[in-house]
Amino acid sequence: MLFRRKNRDAVSIYVATPSQSSATNESAPRVNIFAIILQSRARILKWFRQKTAVVDTHEERVSSAQQSQKPEEPPAKKEQDKKPTTKPKNSEWIINPAEGFYFGWLVVITVAVMYNLWFVIGRACFDELQTRFVTYWLIFDYVCDGIYICDTAVRLRTGFLEQGLLVEDTVRLRQQYVKSTQFKVDAISLFPTDISYLMFGYNVPICRINRVLRISRVFECFDRAETRTSYPNLFRIAILVLYIIVIIHWNACVFFALSHFIGFGSDRWVYPNISSYPYNTLSRKYIYSMYWSTLTLTTIGETPMPEQDFEYIFQIFDFLVGVLIFATIVGNVGSMISNMNAAKTEFQSRMDSVKQYMLFREVSKPLQKHIIKWFDYLWTNKKSTDEKQVLSILPEKLRAEIAINVHMDTLKRVALFQDCEPGLLVELVLRLSPQVFSPGDYICRKGDVGKEMYIVKEGKLAVVADDGVTQFCVLGDGSYFGEISILNIPGNKTGNRRTANVRSIGYSDLFCLSKDDLLQVLSDYPDAKKKLEEKGKQMLSKDGMIEEKKEGDEVITTANLLEKCNSLERTVERLKTQFSRLMAEHIDLQTSLKQRIHQLETKLGSS
Repeated sequence: MLFRRKNRDAVSIYVATPSQSSATNESAPRVNIFAIILQSRARILKWFRQKTAVVDTHEERVSSAQQSQKPEEPPAKKEQDKKPTTKPKNSEWIINPAEGFYFGWLVVITVAVMYNLWFVIGRACFDELQTRFVTYWLIFDYVCDGIYICDTAVRLRTGFLEQGLLVEDTVRLRQQYVKSTQFKVDAISLFPTDISYLMFGYNVPICRINRVLRISRVFECFDRAETRTSYPNLFRIAILVLYIIVIIHWNACVFFALSHFIGFGSDRWVYPNISSYPYNTLSRKYIYSMYWSTLTLTTIGETPMPEQDFEYIFQIFDFLVGVLIFATIVGNVGSMISNMNAAKTEFQSRMDSVKQYMLFREVSKPLQKHIIKWFDYLWTNKKSTDEKQVLSILPEKLRAEIAINVHMDTLKRVALFQDCEPGLLVELVLRLSPQVFSPGDYICRKGDVGKEMYIVKEGKLAVVADDGVTQFCVLGDGSYFGEISILNIPGNKTGNRRTANVRSIGYSDLFCLSKDDLLQVLSDYPDAKKKLEEKGKQMLSKDGMIEEKKEGDEVITTANLLEKCNSLERTVERLKTQFSRLMAEHIDLQTSLKQRIHQLETKLGSS
């Protein structure tokens, strides 16, 4: 028989036969199983520790051997390893507001906001519009919500300028956006008010009215589009018309909702009874409401008189809003139209002043007609009379880029300037001025002193004889003349005078470069001046138009010029010394006179 006894020290199992079952427990044989288990556990742990110690010792020996075989690193490398590692540059995607992607995204979010701005109020007031297309509205609604969520992510990644540099730190971008008021507005616009569908059903779209709060994106998109378009005045008028239509739409929806609240057909002011055709159709409901809203907000009147106090209050409020809104609109439209005609008005004022001057000075009629035709040609062909004034608002670097883009190819056609350095060409390009000549006008006459050179941009010029009829040749687009006369080349037989008559056949558009501008630019480029003079001499030598002088004469002439310059410098220094002496004497005399006057005043006062 087996039985178990439990005491405080151990658990013992007694083995007894039937005959011994009546014997006392103390006389039974006992086997301590728990003590055997503990002894076995201690032996296993001792064996495991011995094995682990052997393995650790082996690993230490191997690692020490490897360290001894490894070559020692130089101290410079050790110091370099001790230095803290720098974090790599932020390579995350940051949106630059000046790039095209940002503007494209503004267009996308503007479409989503305009959808909510237009249809949320319309579906809330016109029940039939909501119930007919509820499935499509749900799809469009949640597509726009997805666009709103993406727009929030775009704002978190949109950089901003600080001290002229784009901030690309994502932590700073996130902090600035989260701390801004716009973040709170965006969070409200994304608040899931659609959960009211679970309580009231799908026919309560007014719960999505908070989506309209992201309208600031629409204004930002319109502002950026206005700066990008080539027709800003036309764009402003289109946006203004859009604002008017949106305001009229909202007012029409509110009118229909008030009619529903008061009762359709209950009086003449509200919408007629919807039980009769055609007032029961959706199209008539909306068109009638838009018509009523347009008449009210434009203060035209001719709407039915209100009959209830609430109707009077709403009508008065509409009239006040209409007066304020359309007074602003009319003012803006007037300023836009005046801005559109600003260039024409300025041009006409200049032309009128010239006409008045010609009448005052009694200029002959043919000449007056000739000048008026010249003005007509300028306005018809959009020719600018003063490009420098138009571009004066731009900084010099941007003006240079525009001039290079427009005139550089024209200037490079001139053989005299083909091998010049780019800096000189840029300076010359900035000094080119456009000139327009009428049919029969002489650009230059034979024997005139050459003070300008001309480059033909558009038109035909004829080189004619003294009679003005015989033509020697015709100059077309890209031709040039007068380049030698503006260089003051010594030894020129013509003495910088024109050698031919050049006359405009039709209307001609030319670029002019004056001698004063060229010499002013060449004063900063002495090497280029020498090269241009050498080119000019070579061109004159080919035509036999330069006088050959002896080298001795040139040396004597140069020596005389240097001597005169030195004498002038000495004379100026002598005059400076004399002037300084006279100034010192004048100051001494003035001081003595002041002292004498003070003494006399003292004596007179004492007496």
